[in-house]
Amino acid sequence: MFDLTGRVAIVTGASRGLGRQDALTLAGMGADVVITDVLVEDDPNLQQTAESQGSMLAQVAVSQGWVHSNATAEQIRKMGRKSLAIKMDVTNREQVRDVFKKVRDEFGKIDILINNAATLDHAAQIPNQSYELWDRDVKVNLTGAFNCTREVWPYLVENKWGRLIFMSSVAGTLGGFGQASYSATKAGLIGLAKTAALEGGRHNITANAIAPGIIESEAGKAAAANNPMYERFKSRTVFKRFGQPADIANTIGFLCTEEAGYITGAVIEVAGGIPLFTA
Repeated sequence: MFDLTGRVAIVTGASRGLGRQDALTLAGMGADVVITDVLVEDDPNLQQTAESQGSMLAQVAVSQGWVHSNATAEQIRKMGRKSLAIKMDVTNREQVRDVFKKVRDEFGKIDILINNAATLDHAAQIPNQSYELWDRDVKVNLTGAFNCTREVWPYLVENKWGRLIFMSSVAGTLGGFGQASYSATKAGLIGLAKTAALEGGRHNITANAIAPGIIESEAGKAAAANNPMYERFKSRTVFKRFGQPADIANTIGFLCTEEAGYITGAVIEVAGGIPLFTA
């Protein structure tokens, strides 16, 4: 049960954090996995690439050594699976199309797409939200996932089997104070996932959204260390603790299996009960 041997997965934004753990988990279940990220260690202009994204977190990732695209692919190959790390910007449609074709040609097919790439550094109340960062967040978080889904779709239809995962957030289901652009784009992913589920059913393609709470990834730990509000978030969970990347990845791994073939159009909260009315 829960075996992904023979499946080929693409994970976007997989150089670190949740995406990296997703990739390692899928590989551990037997899948061949392609790592895509705008940041890769062997980019001779890595710092400039990070700066060009207009993302503070991308620059922090480079300065802190959190970029592990090639290292993750190598770790997967040591598991006995096939893997590549490919530089890809989800907002660049031509690049997405070329990368997906390359994967299809080299791996023979594509079965699974994890839409994980996202921005998470625009914090301001609505009157102070930056127009520029709003546009960036829509372009990366929502349109980027659409670009990847559209380009992978013919390959999933060709297989008559597919798994699409959209990384939403409890900010998308509950709203997020000071997170208008992030919350709106994560809510939009839920609509995209449900539509993909409706259209994919006739092709044996499932599509589901994951809504994580606060997870202790590299970025999550850094944010919690400097923000006293995170103690309030922690106290809202049933377990009085934050989640781990593996909590998200294990849920995604299950949704990608044959056994989860009757689950589609779902929004699965992996949030330690944050949405519950707790004392």
